[in-house]
Amino acid sequence: QVKLVESGGGSVQTGGSLRLSCAASRYTYTYNSNCLGWFRQAPGKEREGVAAVYNGGGPTYYADSVKGRFTISRDNAKNTLYLQMNNLKPEDTAMYYCAAIPSTLAYCSGVLAAADFTYWGQGTQVTVSS
Repeated sequence: QVKLVESGGGSVQTGGSLRLSCAASRYTYTYNSNCLGWFRQAPGKEREGVAAVYNGGGPTYYADSVKGRFTISRDNAKNTLYLQMNNLKPEDTAMYYCAAIPSTLAYCSGVLAAADFTYWGQGTQVTVSS
């Protein structure tokens, strides 16, 4: 059973920072090669990809709207995926989800669509006020 649990959301003012964490079951990180992603969904909008990384190593990928402000990283020893968010803007307000899908490095070659991922966390809310 794959389980993902996000934490770290909260309310900040414009320009503030938050670091989201996604703790995963050992199955996900240690015994399988996975594409790992962060997504967000604002009320009335579709879920959109924010960042992605292959947990076996390799490049990171970001949506244009967050490039230069967000950083995705992973600590396989801790079975944890992170999203460091700096210079937050009101338009970053959303529920943030982490996701995983067993894959190859070649498959994990961009900010994939939500439909490409199998395993999801329950989400953590990020609210940025102006």
